[in-house]
Amino acid sequence: MITEDTVVVFTAKSPATILREGGSQAWKLDPTRAKKCTWLVCTQNAHNVEDYADGNEPHGSAFLIGRISRISPATEVGVEGRWKVEFSEYARIASPNVWGGDRNPVRYTSLDALGLDLDGVDFQKVDRDSAVKPTPAVSAGLTIAQAKAGLAATYGVSVDAIEIVIRG
Repeated sequence: MITEDTVVVFTAKSPATILREGGSQAWKLDPTRAKKCTWLVCTQNAHNVEDYADGNEPHGSAFLIGRISRISPATEVGVEGRWKVEFSEYARIASPNVWGGDRNPVRYTSLDALGLDLDGVDFQKVDRDSAVKPTPAVSAGLTIAQAKAGLAATYGVSVDAIEIVIRG
């Protein structure tokens, strides 16, 4: 039986952009399931033509691995209900043909199933100070339901366990 210890994403972004944003985002994923994983593996979508697509690694290759520290609401504007996979440390890797062509750009698996071995991989701590912080003036804001969903996912509790009090 394969233990799911890894979230694999098929991204058009570069390692520099992912690190600058403080993680890989804006994914439609199961935050409870993703939170149980240890690793994030980023694979390159070199065929994406969107403006944000700045990656230049070989198509389908794994180019970055991170130790997951948190699953949080995405910070990009206009992506409500999507998630960011944050990590505490990362390493650049070069493993060709890791992405299997799945339709969904998020997959749950294991490092073993991907054929990735971490022996000799040099991890670096993430510099949280250089990550882009969301700007309140640009943010569309949150509804109570969105805030509760994000907090519940972050702390691993039911949405019903979250109470929000607004004093004005």
